[in-house]
Amino acid sequence: MTASPPRILCLGSSTLDTILKLDALPQGPGKLLPSDMVRAAHGMAGSAAATIARLGGKAGLISRVGEDADADLIVGDFETAGVDCSRVERIAGARSTLSTVLVGRAGERVVLPYYDPGLWAPEPRFGAEVVEGQDAVLVDVRWPEGAARLLAAARAAGIPAVLDGDTGPQEVHERLLPLSTHAVFSDEGALGFTGENDPARALERIAARHDGFVSVTVGPDGCLWWDREAGAVRHLPALRVEAIDTLAAGDVFHGAFVLLLAEGRDIETCIRFANAAAAMKCRVFGGRKGTPTRAEVEAFLSAD
Repeated sequence: MTASPPRILCLGSSTLDTILKLDALPQGPGKLLPSDMVRAAHGMAGSAAATIARLGGKAGLISRVGEDADADLIVGDFETAGVDCSRVERIAGARSTLSTVLVGRAGERVVLPYYDPGLWAPEPRFGAEVVEGQDAVLVDVRWPEGAARLLAAARAAGIPAVLDGDTGPQEVHERLLPLSTHAVFSDEGALGFTGENDPARALERIAARHDGFVSVTVGPDGCLWWDREAGAVRHLPALRVEAIDTLAAGDVFHGAFVLLLAEGRDIETCIRFANAAAAMKCRVFGGRKGTPTRAEVEAFLSAD
């Protein structure tokens, strides 16, 4: 295991979210009055990077924002969270990604993001040198060109190259999966990629075509992963909590997982820790703002 905090580079989306708390999600047209509201920087890669920093790692973010006031809010919030944003690019003529999130009484949510295609059009401006001194990388599927470049550089450097397999075009997963050493899919991402209607079956199909580590998160049911030695699906249940807000739970899982992976922990320990961090986040309204500290996660696990 590493003697100092791991350095992890995350690449992908960064958004400015307006999160509204409702007694019930809308069932049709009308006007609803939220009982609470939070504005915060999110995005899959961005929230994972903030999680890594919150849990004691050293996180950097490669992402893209527009040249607008929203970009200042996104970068400022992530920097306040301890994320190195020196590689966040501002793209002239493009708009930063905005998202409105409706959160219901039981933590269920509706997410409405807008991604400006102009953000992702220019070629990536970084090269393989960005992985020097890093202990792992994590990419999401929102910027395929950048993700492919970073995964390839990480594999060439011999460090973990982790793919966040969330919902996205099948051709993007086809391209990025072989470049990763570890693929952690959401259940929606795995089902959409494989066309299966069962997460365990989807996991088996993905594992059959990828020689690296493969897992699927299944929300309140925890995490499934493929045990290559046993040739079977394994399951680690989630820790039970009263869910208030599930926004960013998957991103917290990914950040916690890659942090412990970079520390050299075994897979089951990585998953158990990530399960706990994600569950604890769900107890607090405000998306990733509910991410626990390392000490809080360890205490939660000790008490379980």
